[in-house]
Amino acid sequence: MEDVGLTERITYLRESWRPGHALLVIPVVLIAVITTLDIFLPEDIFLGPLLVMAPAITASFEGPVLTGVIGLLAVTAQAYISLNSGVLTTRNALVQIGALAMLSALTVFFCLIREQRSRQLARVRSVAEATQNVLLRPLPDRIGPLRIASLYLAAEDEALIGGDLYAAARIDGGTRVMIGDVRGQGMPAIGEAALLLGAFREAAYQHADLPTLAAALDQSLSRYHADVEPYDENEARERFVTALLLEIPDERHISRMTSCGHPAPLLLSQGHAVTVPSLHPAPPLGIGDMGPADYTSDVFTFEAGDALLLFTDGVIEARNQGGDFYPLVERAARWTESPPETLLHHLRGDLLAYVGGHLGDDAAIIAIHRKPITLPGHP
Repeated sequence: MEDVGLTERITYLRESWRPGHALLVIPVVLIAVITTLDIFLPEDIFLGPLLVMAPAITASFEGPVLTGVIGLLAVTAQAYISLNSGVLTTRNALVQIGALAMLSALTVFFCLIREQRSRQLARVRSVAEATQNVLLRPLPDRIGPLRIASLYLAAEDEALIGGDLYAAARIDGGTRVMIGDVRGQGMPAIGEAALLLGAFREAAYQHADLPTLAAALDQSLSRYHADVEPYDENEARERFVTALLLEIPDERHISRMTSCGHPAPLLLSQGHAVTVPSLHPAPPLGIGDMGPADYTSDVFTFEAGDALLLFTDGVIEARNQGGDFYPLVERAARWTESPPETLLHHLRGDLLAYVGGHLGDDAAIIAIHRKPITLPGHP
């Protein structure tokens, strides 16, 4: 029984020991070296004040508890040095010990403040992640005969969401997909993105075709603009959303597209990528009263085994250090045989490497692959 209890304690200590704790060897060795050198060096050389480095170094990678332990060891070492030199009760030695104790205490105090702020930042981040999951829910991997993957890259540091948006809805006999880009950045853009996503998730099931769906989304956005006052005249002129609506039937190898001022998608097939022509582009959503007659649905071929790549302008307007735009068509053609998840993985790494690791605008990409038809008796 005693062996079992000892084993459990050893296992607990092993699991609770983080890899970062190995760095504690540095301040401990530092205290030992300074103490030893101070004892053996001539009496006119004092290294004890250097012990303050130990708690200062510990605070850079540990919390207040272990920092306090190292600080206590440093104070103890300072007292031992004074005792060994026979000056423990002198005023100079007491001042050095007291100063070291005060500096160690201040270091622990600042560690406490840092940990409190870290916990607050973690709570804020968790709320932001929850908001992203509610606002921009990840698309399902499969919808009917389609395999789908999505990618979102925020331009602002520490940001998880922005003005780019996408959503998908399963309707009778097919799938509808929307990708859009809100003009502007910050909280106003997020508010419009949330409004448009909610409107699409409701209206996608209620309208028979894409032109009437686009008109319904435009009306929802116009009502939102009427209710929310702009900050200034520039914002009032630039309150619109570019959007691309797709409807992909299950049985027919076609796709219907309504473009509202948004970049046309790419069609990937057998080693090459081409831009799907948008024959009847419409203005962006939210710039005025638009009806179903103002929108047109273009039809193009979407065969089994092909893939569609939908994206926002943050992808094609990304520039390298020389000012050249990201060549999406050329780069996407390299991975036409890859499944959607792998395709986006390659594009993400290639895009970030092209721009030097930081985008100037939010970017969203959706890859949609139509599964080949499996005939009876064939794998």
